[in-house]
Amino acid sequence: MSVPTSSPDLISRLRAAGCVFAEDEAALITSTARDAADLEAMTERRVSGVPLEYVLGWASFCGLRIAVDPGVFIPRRRTEFLVAQALRVTAPGAVVVDLGCGSGALGAAIAAERNVSLYAADIEPAAVRCAARNLKPWQGAVSQGDLYDALPAELRGRINILLSNVPYVPTDEIRLLPPEARLYEPQITLDGGPDGLTTLRRVAAGAADWLAPGGHLFVEMSDQQAPLAQAVLTSHGLVAEITVDEELGANVVHGTYLP
Repeated sequence: MSVPTSSPDLISRLRAAGCVFAEDEAALITSTARDAADLEAMTERRVSGVPLEYVLGWASFCGLRIAVDPGVFIPRRRTEFLVAQALRVTAPGAVVVDLGCGSGALGAAIAAERNVSLYAADIEPAAVRCAARNLKPWQGAVSQGDLYDALPAELRGRINILLSNVPYVPTDEIRLLPPEARLYEPQITLDGGPDGLTTLRRVAAGAADWLAPGGHLFVEMSDQQAPLAQAVLTSHGLVAEITVDEELGANVVHGTYLP
């Protein structure tokens, strides 16, 4: 059965459900659905509040179509700025690690632009399975475990680019997040502890042991937390700076290990 083009009724249903970009979403759902029955099922899920990326089964990130399964953190457009900053210092042949990788979107975006040795790790089994699919085109190695514990021991002291989009929402502020994030994405991917910096501190504490001399660590933070994160990286022996993209509302803290 052929899939119809986006109908006014579909757009109206999405708009009534609060979808701000109803026309765009209708076109994506229509083009992704396998048949009319699938189209209706996808529409019902979206109207009920399920994030669009879970409905589609993928998210657009840095020009790539990244598979996103339910229960896996959805990559945000603002995080494309982190990738852009990392690419500025990623040389061909670099050892790149996406730590706490979720869908593996960051590693995939780097590997799509550079010939690198790619590794990724996450503590969540659903994320590991999803990332393994997304990184397969670049022979990325994905492992399960808690931050550095998941990485092959031979990477210690050899990582050139360490990407870690750590959770940075303070625990008490999770209730303020949009329902799509708060109700559907795993809390572990959002909750950064009392001040939002709990996981960052753990990543920063191990960075000097795992980075190669001259290696780089990139994390994303909010406006308020970026200076605090910079201080955390500095306290663990990294030379740290903040870069901002006002249009995307993105703050990247970049630490360089110069022993």
